Amino acid sequence: MASSPADPGPALDLDALVGAIEDFNAYFIRLPSVRRLSFSTLSVLHTLAGRGPMRLTDLTATEQLKQPALTSLVAKLERDGLVSRRPDPRDGRAVLLTLTEEGRDIVRSRRADRVARVARLVAHLSDDERADLARYAGVLGRLTEIATRVEDQEDRSLDA
Repeated sequence: MASSPADPGPALDLDALVGAIEDFNAYFIRLPSVRRLSFSTLSVLHTLAGRGPMRLTDLTATEQLKQPALTSLVAKLERDGLVSRRPDPRDGRAVLLTLTEEGRDIVRSRRADRVARVARLVAHLSDDERADLARYAGVLGRLTEIATRVEDQEDRSLDA
């Protein structure tokens, strides 16, 4: 018998899974950055790198900042040459935020640094653990896809 989303079955301890994700995130998010940038700044840069150009209102939905704070942050990022604004081709009244080349460079260098640091940790794992980790990476990627789709559906139902 298949398990429901509310009951994942005896083989999956969701509390342990969430705890492991939180513990790793606590380590991972604190890895030093190539440049000293705030968490909110890095979050906006990574969101734009991953999702592409966005309206400020759409970015507000992904970040844990209220619109006035995000507007101020985006203005600073624009002054620093990390983000640019351009007209939305679908709506001339709206503006899209996009990463500049310098903004993309920060995201790329930060990822390269994190990959190198995680590689040093992975080197301590057994071959079996590395194989497990490869499978889990795919599963976590799939969970991220599902989460994005579910959030998009919830957003559309709120707009209706």
